[in-house]
Amino acid sequence: MAKIIVNGEGHILGRLSSIIAKKLLEGNEVVVVNVEKVIVSGEKRMVVDSYKKILGVKVHLSHKWRPKRPRSPIRLFKASVKGMLPKNNKKGREALSRLKVYIGVPDEFKNAEMVVFKDAYKDRLKTNKYVELSVIAKEMGWKGVEQ
Repeated sequence: MAKIIVNGEGHILGRLSSIIAKKLLEGNEVVVVNVEKVIVSGEKRMVVDSYKKILGVKVHLSHKWRPKRPRSPIRLFKASVKGMLPKNNKKGREALSRLKVYIGVPDEFKNAEMVVFKDAYKDRLKTNKYVELSVIAKEMGWKGVEQ
């Protein structure tokens, strides 16, 4: 169907993820740029600690295997969208395959018209306490570069 290019800068993670999940289920292809600038509301310490708690969860299947936990902003965002799509379902897997996420703005999308969702923008927050995904990712051990 249509290709939607979203500038993630200043969007709230949960609200943006739910809007994108709906667009993906409608059959649209969605591209999100500047994903490292997507925000999570709350105090920095509280938000980072809640994400770090995921890293501490162990699985007692084998001492050689452990589950992979998302650490990069791209994986954190995709995990958020994946959680809002139907599970164990071909429809959900196909929808997730139509999602492309980038850190920064690639050259092919520099001059493209980007969508900003007013319902998911940080102006809706009643507080100025929020954390960007890049900060959360670095606290969790992400060694990537920012553009």
